[in-house]
Amino acid sequence: MTATLLPAQLTSNGFALAMTPERLGRLVPTDPTQPYRWLREQYQAQGYLWLRGVLDRKAVLAFRRQFFSAFQDTGLLAPDSNPEAGVYGGGEDLRAARKRLTEVVRWAAYEAFCLAEPIVRFYEQFFEGPPYLHKRKLIRYTQPGAPGATGAHYDLVYLRGGTDRICTSWIPIGDTPVSMGGLVYLEDSDPWARQMEHDFNAAHPEMTAEERVSAFKKDMYGGWLTKDLPGLAERANSRWLVADYEAGDMVVHSPYMIHASTSNNDPNGRMRLSTDIRFQRVRDEIDARWNNHWSLDDML
Repeated sequence: MTATLLPAQLTSNGFALAMTPERLGRLVPTDPTQPYRWLREQYQAQGYLWLRGVLDRKAVLAFRRQFFSAFQDTGLLAPDSNPEAGVYGGGEDLRAARKRLTEVVRWAAYEAFCLAEPIVRFYEQFFEGPPYLHKRKLIRYTQPGAPGATGAHYDLVYLRGGTDRICTSWIPIGDTPVSMGGLVYLEDSDPWARQMEHDFNAAHPEMTAEERVSAFKKDMYGGWLTKDLPGLAERANSRWLVADYEAGDMVVHSPYMIHASTSNNDPNGRMRLSTDIRFQRVRDEIDARWNNHWSLDDML
C-alpha cells in the first residue's frame, strides 16, 4: 500500500505533533515471510515489527462487523449504518456500551480471534517454544473527535510482576489510516526506556517486590510518561513514527518500546477499533494480575 499523505495536523491530548522530518517519520514495514532469525534481529534493532498482512483480512473485517453489531442497541452506531463501517452515532448510552465491552472480552469469538492460527504460529517460531497469551486482553474503540488519547508509555510499567520477555501484539481491526489515530512509536526508544527502568530500580533499592510492581503510581500519570508527545520527542531528540495500518496487519513491540496514540479525525466519522494482547514464553514468570479478564475497575 502506498502511504497516504499525512493530515495537515496530528494531535494527541490537545498537543499538536511537530510535522517536520526531524520529529515525524513513518513506521518501517516488515515482510512476515522473512526467516525468523532475521525477524528477531529486526525486532532487537527497532523494538518493533510491523507485520503487513499476516492475518486474514476477511476474518479481521468479519470480527469488526461482529463487534460493532453487538453495540447496535446502545446508540454507538449511526442508525441504519453498516456495522463493519463502524460509523459513530454520536449519542451512545455510556453505561450500556461499557457493559457490552466487558461482555466482549469474555466472548469465545474474541478469544479465538486473539489465538488465530497465524498469531500462534508466529509466536511459536519467534519464541522457539510454546507461547502463553495473557488472559487480560484489551479491545478499544475510539470515536472520531474524542478528546482523549493514550499518553506516551512503555508496557512493562503495567507488567512488572513477571518476566520482561513479553511481546505486545497491537492489531488494528479494520483499515486505520493515520487520520484515524492508530499507535505511534517513539523511534529508538527501547534502549532509552530500558535505561529509565534501570535508573528507577537503582534509585529505589529499598522497595519490596510488591511495592515495585505498582510503583509507577508514585512517579507517573497513571503509568504514562507524559501526555505531551511533541515535548517527549524533543527531550529524546527523536521522531514519532506513524503508519497507515490495514486490516490483516499486526504490530509486535517490546515491553520497553515507548508508544502512544493520536486523535481520531476520520473525515467519514468511522470509529477506530483495535486490540492489544500480550504473549510470552509459557515457561517464564507470569504477572498474576494479568490472569483475569479485563474490567473497568481492575486498576491496571
